[in-house]
Amino acid sequence: MAKMKGTHTVVLLWLLGFYGSCSHAEDSEDFMLLAGPLSNRFIKKLERDTLARQTLSSGASDAGDPFDCRDPLPAKTREYFQYLQSIGVTHFKVPLSWSNILPTGESSQPHEDTVTCYINLVKGLTESSIQPLLELHSSAVPEALSHKHGDWGDPAMVRLFRDYAAFIFTKFGDLVNSYITFSHLHKLRDPVQFQNALQAHAEVYTLYHHMFPDGHLSLGTRASDVSSLYQSVPTIKQYMDFLSVHMEYDCAVKTSLTGEVKSMQMTTGKLQILMYHMNVKNCGDKTSQPLISVLEALRNKEIHLMGCDITDLIGKLDRGHASVQTYGMEAEGKEQSNSSLSYQKIWEKFRHESPADRDLFLNRTFPLGFQWAVSTESFKVEGGWSEHGKGETIWDRFGHKGMVYANQTADLACDSYHKVDYDVYLLRGILSPNYQFSISWARIFPTGTRESLIEKGALYYDNLINALLKSGITPTVTLHHWDLPQALQDSGGWTNNSIVGSFKEFADFCFSRYGDRVKTWNTFSSPWFISNFGYGTGEYPPGIKDLTTASYQVTHNIIKSHAEAWHVYNNKYRKHQGGKVGIALNSDWAEPKNPDNLHDVEAADRYLNFMLGWFAHPIFVDGDYPALLKKQIALKNTECGKDLAMLPGFTEEEKKNIRHTADFFGLNHHTSRLLSVSRGRCVPGQDGVGDFKADIDPNWPTTASSQIQSVPWGLRRLLNYIATEYTSVTGVPIYITGNGMPTEYNNNLINDTYRVDFLKKYINEALKAIDLDVVDVQRFTVQSLLDGFEGPQGYSERFGLHYVDFEDPDRPRTPKSSAYYYSQIIQSHGFGNTRASSLSQIFGKNKDQSRAPPLPPSEVPSKSKVVWERFSPQSRFQKKLYYYGTFPDDFQWGISSSAYQIEGGWDADGKGPSVWDNFTHKPGAIKNNANGDVACDSYNRMEEDLYMLRALKVKAYRFSLSWPRIFPNGYRSSLNKKGIEYYNRLINGLIAFNITPMVTLYHWDLPQALQDINGWDNEDMIKIFNDYADFCFETFGDRVKFWMTFNEPHVIAWVGYGMGMFPPNIKSPGDAPYRVAHNLLKAHAKVYHTYDEKYRKLQQGLVSISLDSEWFEPLDVNTPREVAAADRALQFVLGWFAHPIFKNGDYPDAMKWQVGNKSELQGSAVSRLPTFSDEEKAYIQGTADVFCLNTYTTRMARHVTARLSPKSYEHDQDVAISDVSDSQGTAMAEMRAAAWGLRRLLNWIKEEYGNPDIYITENGVSTNTDTTVDDTDRIFYLKTYIDEALKAHNLDGVRLRGYTAWSLMDSFEWLNGYSVGFGHHHVDFKHPERPRTPKRSAHFYYQIMRDNGFPLPAEEEPVYGIFPEGFAWSVATASYQIEGGWRADGKGLSIWDTFAHTPLRVGNDDTGDIACDSYNKISEDVEALKKLRVNHYRFSISWPRIMPDGTRKNINKAGLNYYHRLIDALLAANIKPQVTLYHWDLPQALQDVKGWENCTIVERFKDYADVVFSNLGDKVKFWITVNEPYNIANIGHGYGTAAPGISLRPGTAPYIVAHNLLKAHAEAWHLYNNKYRALQGGIVGITINSDWAVPRNPYKQEDYDAAQRVVEFQIGWFAHPVFNGDYSDVMKNRIRERSLAAGLAKSRLPEFSPEEVQRIKGTHDYFGFNHYTTVLAFNLDYKKLQHYDADRGAGTIHDRSWLDSGSSWLKVTPPGFRTILNFIKNEYGNPPIYITENGISERGDMDLNDIHRIHYYENYINQALKAHLIDGVDIRGYTAWTLMDNLEWATGFAEKFGLFYVNRSDPSLPRIPKKSATHYATIINCNGFPDPRHGPHECQNLEPEGTESAPETLPPSPSPEAVFGVNFLGLEMSPPDVGVALYVLFSLSIAGVIATALIAYQCIKVKKKSKQITEEHIALEKF
Repeated sequence: MAKMKGTHTVVLLWLLGFYGSCSHAEDSEDFMLLAGPLSNRFIKKLERDTLARQTLSSGASDAGDPFDCRDPLPAKTREYFQYLQSIGVTHFKVPLSWSNILPTGESSQPHEDTVTCYINLVKGLTESSIQPLLELHSSAVPEALSHKHGDWGDPAMVRLFRDYAAFIFTKFGDLVNSYITFSHLHKLRDPVQFQNALQAHAEVYTLYHHMFPDGHLSLGTRASDVSSLYQSVPTIKQYMDFLSVHMEYDCAVKTSLTGEVKSMQMTTGKLQILMYHMNVKNCGDKTSQPLISVLEALRNKEIHLMGCDITDLIGKLDRGHASVQTYGMEAEGKEQSNSSLSYQKIWEKFRHESPADRDLFLNRTFPLGFQWAVSTESFKVEGGWSEHGKGETIWDRFGHKGMVYANQTADLACDSYHKVDYDVYLLRGILSPNYQFSISWARIFPTGTRESLIEKGALYYDNLINALLKSGITPTVTLHHWDLPQALQDSGGWTNNSIVGSFKEFADFCFSRYGDRVKTWNTFSSPWFISNFGYGTGEYPPGIKDLTTASYQVTHNIIKSHAEAWHVYNNKYRKHQGGKVGIALNSDWAEPKNPDNLHDVEAADRYLNFMLGWFAHPIFVDGDYPALLKKQIALKNTECGKDLAMLPGFTEEEKKNIRHTADFFGLNHHTSRLLSVSRGRCVPGQDGVGDFKADIDPNWPTTASSQIQSVPWGLRRLLNYIATEYTSVTGVPIYITGNGMPTEYNNNLINDTYRVDFLKKYINEALKAIDLDVVDVQRFTVQSLLDGFEGPQGYSERFGLHYVDFEDPDRPRTPKSSAYYYSQIIQSHGFGNTRASSLSQIFGKNKDQSRAPPLPPSEVPSKSKVVWERFSPQSRFQKKLYYYGTFPDDFQWGISSSAYQIEGGWDADGKGPSVWDNFTHKPGAIKNNANGDVACDSYNRMEEDLYMLRALKVKAYRFSLSWPRIFPNGYRSSLNKKGIEYYNRLINGLIAFNITPMVTLYHWDLPQALQDINGWDNEDMIKIFNDYADFCFETFGDRVKFWMTFNEPHVIAWVGYGMGMFPPNIKSPGDAPYRVAHNLLKAHAKVYHTYDEKYRKLQQGLVSISLDSEWFEPLDVNTPREVAAADRALQFVLGWFAHPIFKNGDYPDAMKWQVGNKSELQGSAVSRLPTFSDEEKAYIQGTADVFCLNTYTTRMARHVTARLSPKSYEHDQDVAISDVSDSQGTAMAEMRAAAWGLRRLLNWIKEEYGNPDIYITENGVSTNTDTTVDDTDRIFYLKTYIDEALKAHNLDGVRLRGYTAWSLMDSFEWLNGYSVGFGHHHVDFKHPERPRTPKRSAHFYYQIMRDNGFPLPAEEEPVYGIFPEGFAWSVATASYQIEGGWRADGKGLSIWDTFAHTPLRVGNDDTGDIACDSYNKISEDVEALKKLRVNHYRFSISWPRIMPDGTRKNINKAGLNYYHRLIDALLAANIKPQVTLYHWDLPQALQDVKGWENCTIVERFKDYADVVFSNLGDKVKFWITVNEPYNIANIGHGYGTAAPGISLRPGTAPYIVAHNLLKAHAEAWHLYNNKYRALQGGIVGITINSDWAVPRNPYKQEDYDAAQRVVEFQIGWFAHPVFNGDYSDVMKNRIRERSLAAGLAKSRLPEFSPEEVQRIKGTHDYFGFNHYTTVLAFNLDYKKLQHYDADRGAGTIHDRSWLDSGSSWLKVTPPGFRTILNFIKNEYGNPPIYITENGISERGDMDLNDIHRIHYYENYINQALKAHLIDGVDIRGYTAWTLMDNLEWATGFAEKFGLFYVNRSDPSLPRIPKKSATHYATIINCNGFPDPRHGPHECQNLEPEGTESAPETLPPSPSPEAVFGVNFLGLEMSPPDVGVALYVLFSLSIAGVIATALIAYQCIKVKKKSKQITEEHIALEKF
């Protein structure tokens, strides 16, 4: 001891004296030698270890665990302080805990015990002659306070911190004269938070010097941040008496402290610098190097140092002595450990423990800063085994060879590759602050080397890491967890020395790519398994059985690889990234089987050396294998006379490189073993070489794995061993990187009590090691987050905290009991009772105490009819146009439930029966006789519910109180404490996670005892309800700030007392509903006044009532009585309650008038509608602080004269209700989805009730029980309904404050029981545990809340720029669709002539006999083309017009002459022809001989092509052989809905036709190439059409596969043979497999001969492409059916939010266009692409202002521009479809695609330009899209054609500024938050481009001056 003390004393006193003699400073005698702070860990050590009193306390390892006065200060600290003083320490850091001192944040409510503790600590220092340096705070707002007060982003925190500081100065001012406000200011990264913290510091500085002029105050930051701090806030130096800096000395790079301090002083001037924190690292045995560097700095007279931190500086200098003194060893400074002594020491420490002492449970918490984590491994969970080019791994190969249980593979696993959001949801739910996952080497580098980088693979991990960080979860990344790229294994894998370089390269890439966000790295996880099982026993891949050589060589290379990776990080990245790199080693604990047998003890020691020391000793001790290991191998090889183990040796340089290459010790531990000596065997393998035998105790609890038994106490012993043997050398902490157990795949998958017990005991053993043994364990990681692929055991063993259903392609994840248990461990930070922050009072938002003034009564109809006048005339396009934008930051997102529907526990703990209990217990009352007795069992499963809410990250949770649970008989006298406890726990649980409780007092579950006195039909209920509410306010109001008195009183009154469908089942429709409503209104008002008078001032909450209403659309908005009917419907439903409360205290006049008149007509003297007295009106009016709305659907209302008998509330309305035409069905017929009504309803409330603050308190959709987790319809519902709410808020000025989705989970849905579900979580009601599984909608709703709405997606952002010079702008037609002249001048019949003249084939019996009469209107067509300014025109040749019978026998010169004249007219107009040889109108004569099913057609087509090339080729330079062969083959010969109408052979005919089409195309191409190209110089190609397909569920591999098949079966069907040769493998394999499975001898897909493959391949000069839309694809099994769709195996639908067209198949989806263009580029070698068709249709009456078409072209062409400019797609031309409205095939003339309208009622068929024509012409004139920020471009000023002026070209998404003051969607508005720029496009109707452009330009300039920031981004600034 004397020696150690002497060392410290000499060093410190010398340091102090040195500075005194060398420093130029006048006050050098005040130089600070700074120690501390105390840590919780050190305090515990101080209590137990007398040696600790004579050591320095904590260093970097305890930085996150400062002593915070949660426990009393030990008396022994005085001795410690005296020791510090004796060795020269002058100052000591004392960090204060803000949240512990002021738990509520208010200085008037301090925690006195904590304050006293800190005062005693300070006095202890001063009495020992050490000056305290007080830290007021670190950086971020403490979590306990942020829940209540927010973070530094809230300026109010500045005041709160100033008040806290003032309190500290008052309490400590006489004891302390040096303070630091923020010790770690650099940790605040957010600029706003940073600025507010600096403001707080400045105010505290001023306050302090006002109170204590002579004191010193500073703030702390990193040395590297000083310069930027002074640059950003130059005035900060006025508020510092000295600068406190965090510095780092890295021995590996020999940091120059002198240089760093000099650099700082150039910035700070003469301000004194305190080295407040000195972190020393990578010094190994160079412990004196940092001290020398400090002394050099002190000697420099240019440096103004006032002190330095000596904790790490001196502590590491003497670390070598610590082990000497502890264990009585004399060899100082030696790092070579003695393993036997280490093991013997630990064994002796624990061997005499009794089982009772050993298993004693420790009820304490972990140290502050202890980290919790959960883990997965890439190959076990990711799936996507070959997605996006991922390389094969050794595990892929292993599984595909059938080496795994039941031939299972990891091909799909948990599908985590597509389910990042799903997994992060689970992490939020269990509260895991850290997530450890591994990177798949082969996903990033498929071949293992950087040259093979797959960007999409790397991007997956970017997305995962970013998603984690957004949810506040810290990523820990393992570089390699067993899944080696097979390509590397093919070269020897880990036995090949070259792999060291490959791994180094891989690690370098990962550090570079992800290291800015990942701060903890494991190089390897459990490498022993790789060496021993992969290359030794061969049980794991790569399946090599070589226990003698390979396993040892593998370890050798892994250790070297680890070291190289560590050095890469250390040398290249550590300084900037500041992370840690370690290795996770697996080890059992080894216990001697016979404790009294020394040989068994030695065997146990050897076991640990062979398992753990094999890797740990080189890395953590001396760079070499353990001496015991080397000795044993040498002895065994000698003993046996042969080499049983070939242990490679490290060179001295390698040892140096390997030693100390870990910043932490990662430990994977699962079980223990009993070891006994076993000599005499000469067999390879660790047990044979090591002379030991491992057994288990049969009494140890077992798991699903024979290799894992539950032996918790082994963990504590192993941790002690590691601390003694390894980490005592390097001083690094231990991270438990994996601990868990497998359960069997059996019926008890959810209630995994064995795992709960396992985790409880193992975690407690880790706590014992920390708390009792002072082992530096800093993290515990549970394996695994979810069930996965467990190696050779496949899916038969389950390690997950979450159950994964591997039989469901959705791979749903369901929390197990262990997930909830682990979340509670994390929340409690262990097992003790943590001091909770005060929940005694949560303050709500201050509200103006005055009630809303009365409004005049509504007129009949009300003035709110303006809503119909404004919105009802909207077109479908205007109504459905999607709006992008966001809600305000304080928007309240929530989710809801109700007591009876979820709680269960119907008679638990004294709860009384409700009316719903009684009702549901009657047989037949509810569907399937369901009831709410158990429901979701939320009464017993609160943690499960809180888990879901945490995972969703909602801001608010709306739930209802069960009146009979609180007052079983309805009266206060029956108060049930258990019920109150339940709600207290729920409310406290919500607040703990910063979730606002929104509480409904009454959601229909009346105590039956009150119904026995007539329930709500009894006026006494008013007082009774008030007493109940009074109690709730009093009991819960300190925490609940949002109250709703009733939920949907309309339902209570009408459905319960009128229709009698709901309890109390009273059928009195004429009067009871009115009486009940009367009482409900008065009860509500009384409760409101009770809150107002008794509680509001103190509690500051809100009180309202939740009203329900549909939107009612009038049958005809132009008919006044229909508008009045719709208004009346709203007044009877919503106005019934809203009018009295929000307007004048009375019912709406429409209602009074109707009921009064009906009553009189029915012979009643008085109205059945009760009346309010004037006093009652005044009392009711204004009794709601906000407007709460439940809404689900939209209905159509029309006027009727209803019958007078029977008397009925329903008949009183004189309204008939029906569904609107464009609504979508749901699981409940009466609740169809029609989102557009929500916006109108919100506007109506705004107009009707004075624009109140509105909260949507319920909105959702039902699905049936067949829908479990993949609830696509709910996503469509949320996507559209919330967007309508966003429009109302941002565009219409509706004061919408919050949105609450219905509901949290599937529940008891009233009369429907459990047959439908509204939940965002699926509940299995057949399972006793009622497991909750998140649906896809839960993840989607989370995204909406996270984004606060719908910000403009990046793919929707427009780009400004132009296409290449010479770009081919075109427009297209087809012969049959426009020409007419069907029998003119010798033209033969085509198959379309025949088809159209066949009844019921073409809509409206339309034909192409005349069509647009283009055969006779060449000049008119060319004039139209000239107006468009196109430079090309695509048209097709009618084969039967030239060759009437399809052969050369008869060439029709008149037909040829027509095309000559057309082409000549085009060329005269400088328009180049693009000619399609075949656009579907086959000569009927050829069809008569089976047409395209007859192989002779190939030669016929070649002949036809020859005729056309020879006659027209001198003028035509652009040829298309066949248009859309897919449609010819499948639509014409499969579905039969197009000519020739064949549908009898759907399994064969389409494939035969396609086969012949491809061969015909190839022959035509070769003909041109060989015969005409040299002379004519043209190009020839084929035009292929295809939709783009995206997965319906983007989280589902099955849907990705389906989407791929959709594209492969459409575009690939023809493009693959032409561009790549032969059909794709996807098509060939699927059709062959399905054909053979159906009993056919061969595939139904014809095969090309090798010669045909070569003949077809390459027959293209460009890629002709027609595209219109995108589909959502999903897997669909057609069973044994044999046809194209069944072969494709996919279904397709459309997203409900996508804009419609006039064609059911065509939805507006511009981003898909860019994506499929990129697909063509990547799949077919980036060929030149000519877009040969793209356009949109309409139906119905013609509107020449075709804004939908303008929108379509604007956005689709812009996506093409992006593909060209950003993605490098070689696009050469764009063709709009079509020039003019024409015969749209089987739909006749009903669907109109034209840019010109053809008036078919005029015999002359005039071509009339639509607005889109001019718009398209402008885009062509500009050759793209000029940037509007540069002002109007001259290209936008078209020279008018004739007398018509052309409108301007608008940018693809015009700036939102231009929306101000325009007519938007039929509305004149000036919205406060303008939306996406697209909307301008549809609002401007200004003639003259220059004026419009100037106005827009001025708007932009004005807007740029505004301080408002919009969420929408208009231009892509960077590509």
